[in-house]
Amino acid sequence: MTVGIWILGDQLTLQHPALSSRAVDQSQTRILLVESLEHAQRRPYHRQKLVLLWSAMRHFADELRSQGWTVDYVEQADSFQTAVSAWCQQYQIAELQVMEPADRSFRAIISSLELTSSLHWLSNCQFLWSTAEFTAWAKPYRQLRLENFYREGRKRWQVLLTEDQEPIGGQWNFDPENRKPPKTGLQPPPAAHFLPDAITQTVIETVRSLELPLYGKLEPFHWPVTRSQALEALDQFLTVKLKTFGPYQDAMVSGQATMWHSLIAPALNLGLLHPLEVIRQTEQAFHNNQAPIASVEGFIRQILGWREYMYGLHHYFPDTYGQSNWFEHDRPLPEFFWTGQTDLHCLQQCFQQIEAIGYSHHIQRLMILANFALIAGLDPWAVKEWFQATHLDAYDWVMETNVLGMGLFADGGKLASKPYAASANYINRMSNYCQNCRYDPKQRLGDRACPFNALYWDFLDRHEQKLQAQGRMGLILKQLQKLPDSDRAAIRDQAAHWQASWD
Repeated sequence: MTVGIWILGDQLTLQHPALSSRAVDQSQTRILLVESLEHAQRRPYHRQKLVLLWSAMRHFADELRSQGWTVDYVEQADSFQTAVSAWCQQYQIAELQVMEPADRSFRAIISSLELTSSLHWLSNCQFLWSTAEFTAWAKPYRQLRLENFYREGRKRWQVLLTEDQEPIGGQWNFDPENRKPPKTGLQPPPAAHFLPDAITQTVIETVRSLELPLYGKLEPFHWPVTRSQALEALDQFLTVKLKTFGPYQDAMVSGQATMWHSLIAPALNLGLLHPLEVIRQTEQAFHNNQAPIASVEGFIRQILGWREYMYGLHHYFPDTYGQSNWFEHDRPLPEFFWTGQTDLHCLQQCFQQIEAIGYSHHIQRLMILANFALIAGLDPWAVKEWFQATHLDAYDWVMETNVLGMGLFADGGKLASKPYAASANYINRMSNYCQNCRYDPKQRLGDRACPFNALYWDFLDRHEQKLQAQGRMGLILKQLQKLPDSDRAAIRDQAAHWQASWD
């Protein structure tokens, strides 16, 4: 009996349960990896996202072959249905083993395939918490909060704890120390760059030839596509960037796309790195006096806390979560989300770097891009789809909760305790973007007034009744209520002017 193992494109790990099982007989096993053109057309994906995925898959296939596995690799298949079904028939695959996809939607796609083989699901090994474990943790809570989950994770995996099971440094969360605005002349260290090898160059030419509605620049391409490169990128972050990651992780500077960020999320999400090894190496950097506790804890919280939390919530929330639209926003995405042609310098900076490398860091995503989409009243699903198409690390499991829940508050507070809406004041404080912009961040009305200001106050005005039910919004709503009716009417007119100009 021939056993088939279908390894998905974001499951490129030798810890894959089908590969690491003692019961597996390599002589009776075939492995399949498939590039699907049909899947590549689901969204206008960033060109570098396709290069990253397909190059990493091809490198992983070669690695498996070097270890004695029989690997069948299908390039540019019309669809998963045609490729997988033909393979199962050709090699008379009796049982097809598949590791549970991280995306709930992709599990449904696989389940709908018409196959002659029996389908056997294996547990996903790329996250610390299984979906069952997360559900068991979440059920007792009336209101889920990241901080509670993060502390439980710290205890469960014994991360940054003293012998008395207290947090090292005397507190669980050093976030207040990690919010420094960028000072003049701030020069971040360079990001790790990897030159494309022959395999990657071939994939680049393949993507270049595709007649698909894709997005973004194809080259230069410098992302890690193998485990060894991913480990090198992690090491570069730990030795060069981690020390100052904490203070400036929220800062934004014109012309500086990557700042002190690790850029390992794409590798993590493909399976080239495992979250626990990243956490342990980061923890060891603290014990080796390579970085202060605030930077170390802040980075570990992103992996052990936020990343695991997003994955858990994706599977915990009902299937209808993706339809969330609490504010009933329905404005279409402005064209400049795709072209980058806007005179708002903060947005322009984000769009240009996303077009160039398929990346923006978490504050650019939350406080520039999602913030704009929220206060401008853009359709939440359209915004989520844009993020998923344009960012290299974006998948359903992370984008639905991150964008709909955290960024747009479309779920009405299931994930976040308040909407992350802000005026130009926040952007002016945490970046130097406003210095090079034609708009004045201190003006609310007029031709030179920053659009973020009128949109922000108009957002509060439009949704005042709903927001009153959110406990953390009381203070800012009192400021809104102090405004004269004439001011509120002028704000509505100004916001409508901007929205009409983008429709």
